[in-house]
Amino acid sequence: MLEKNKKILIIGLGLLGGSYADALTSKGYYVAAIDKELESIEYALSKGIIKSGTTEVSEEFVKEFDILIFCLYPKLFIEWIDTYQSFIKPNALLTDVTGIKKYVVENINKILRKDVEFVGHHPMAGKEVYGVKNATKEMFKGANCIITPTSSSTKDGIKTVQSLVELLEFQNIVTLSPAEHDEMIGFLSQLTHCIAVSLMTSKDSMNLVKYTGDSFRDLTRIAKINENMWSELFLLNKEELLTQMTEFEKEFQKLKNALQEEDIETMKDMMRLSTTRRKYFDQ
Repeated sequence: MLEKNKKILIIGLGLLGGSYADALTSKGYYVAAIDKELESIEYALSKGIIKSGTTEVSEEFVKEFDILIFCLYPKLFIEWIDTYQSFIKPNALLTDVTGIKKYVVENINKILRKDVEFVGHHPMAGKEVYGVKNATKEMFKGANCIITPTSSSTKDGIKTVQSLVELLEFQNIVTLSPAEHDEMIGFLSQLTHCIAVSLMTSKDSMNLVKYTGDSFRDLTRIAKINENMWSELFLLNKEELLTQMTEFEKEFQKLKNALQEEDIETMKDMMRLSTTRRKYFDQ
C-alpha cells in the first residue's frame, strides 16, 4: 500500500489526469495538479478532485511532491522534464500515462537527474471524450494496466508504481519492457484506431446513420479521435505500427482473394479462427 503521507502531483489535468486525481483523492491522498487551463484547475478544485492546483510551474510548488504523474503528450512530457526537472525534490518518483514507451523512456533517461526515478506505466482505459469535466474515479475499475520498467529501475520504484495503480482498481496489472509494450500497443490499440479511421473515411456516412446497427457503431467507436495526440503516437511508433499494418493488409487481402475466387473454405477457416480467438476476450 502506498503510504498516505505521500503527496501526489498530476501534470496535465485532462480526462486521464482528472480521473487519476479523482480516484486518488477519494482514497485519502493529497493530490494537486498543474494544468495550462485555469478553467480545468478551478473545476477540479470546485468538485474536490484536487486539494490544490496552479497554471504556473514553480519550484516552490513542485518541490512539495513525492510522486509526479505526467499526463502529457510524449514530446511535451520530455520538454517539461528538460525545462523543470531542477524543481523536483530529491528521491521523488516520476511516472507517466503516455501510450508510447520506448521513445519516451529512452529520451527521459538521457536527461533525467540521477537522484530521481522514472518508472512508466500505461492505463488501458479511456473514453471518446476529453477534459477533466469528463473525468471519473470509476474509469480504471476492471481495466488492464501495463508497467514498463527498465534495467535501471529499482525494486522500490516498481513497487510504488504497482501500489499506485492497484489503488485505482485495475483488474490486471502486467509488466513489459518498453519495446514489448510498443509492439503490443501497435497491434491492440494503434492498428485498431487506424482501421476505425480508415473505415469512417472510406465512405461518406452522414446519411448512413439512419440505417446502421450495433456492429458498425461498435467497430467505429474509437474513430472519434484526438488527431493531435494520436498522430504523434503513430509517428513515435512508426516502424512497429507499419509492421502491424502490413500484417493486417496480408490477412485482409487473403479474405478479399477468397471472396474473389469464391473460395468458401478459406473464408470459413478465417472465420472459425477469428471466432476462437475472439472468445479469449470474453473470459
